[in-house]
Amino acid sequence: MKSLAELAAIREKMQSKVVIREGMGTTRVVVGMATCGIAAGARPVLNAFVEGVNANGLTDKVAITQTGCIGICQYEPVVEIYEDGKEKVTYVKLDAEKAAQIVEKHLKGGQVVEEYTIGAYKTV
Repeated sequence: MKSLAELAAIREKMQSKVVIREGMGTTRVVVGMATCGIAAGARPVLNAFVEGVNANGLTDKVAITQTGCIGICQYEPVVEIYEDGKEKVTYVKLDAEKAAQIVEKHLKGGQVVEEYTIGAYKTV
């Protein structure tokens, strides 16, 4: 960093990501970030959700948060999506690519991506 202006630009860029994570949208995306989740790759999943929500202009509708252990470590990384008036959807064994698909199809398009849900893994 060479100037105060560069520092201000970095702060502004990161501030928008923090607002997305703490937003008060009607849809809540909760990423399991306990040690088991992080070890399984939850950090890139969280980043993919933040970037996807931002890129698709969903920041007023979707809040992204993180939590500790969700309790199903064998399925990590785990993401739960809560929407007003709907049942919780639990996505399991995610990676950044799957997270991007969930943003596009579920958060933007309203269609649950069944093949990534816990129900799909329990029936296999």
